[in-house]
Amino acid sequence: MSHSETASEKEQLRAQIRTERRQRGTEGALAEAPKFTEHLISLAAELDAKKVAAYLSTPDEPDTRGFLVWARNHGVQVLLPISRIDGLMDWAEFDESEVQGPYGVPEPAGEVLPPNAIDDVDLIILPASAADAEGMRMGWGRGYFDKLLGSMENLPPTYAVVYDTELLESVPSEPHDYSVDGVVTPSGIHRIE
Repeated sequence: MSHSETASEKEQLRAQIRTERRQRGTEGALAEAPKFTEHLISLAAELDAKKVAAYLSTPDEPDTRGFLVWARNHGVQVLLPISRIDGLMDWAEFDESEVQGPYGVPEPAGEVLPPNAIDDVDLIILPASAADAEGMRMGWGRGYFDKLLGSMENLPPTYAVVYDTELLESVPSEPHDYSVDGVVTPSGIHRIE
């Protein structure tokens, strides 16, 4: 499949997932939130994670906020991304203050830390539009997290967070796409063997 065909296939799948997430609505997302929190806590505890890179979920994304509050309250340092124009990400510690980022996604409002602030994290929790049984993660098309994963020398365990219907048999991928070690859904933690 050519690059343009793969890109087109990705865009179609992203559009379908955006529609499904909008249809689920905030109420549907809130109903699943405790399950995401429970599984993310289990994952962090299992890995004995003391420092985690994660993200602030939007209202129609799988919820990370319950986990973020739990982590902060249990002495886990949480770093959240701040998108930069050059395609890299700065970071800030989670403190519940936030602003709208350049793409309309919530970002932390705290002290800005450089891209290498996450070099020593124990776990990276990634947003995704979909993931597959082989661990291929499909993001939203801007490439921030693929650049991040490609730039880290010592990559810690990486887990994408999606709804169960977004854990697919396969997702379209390109050479610059990075796979993850596992996927967290409401039904559980799916590790890639």
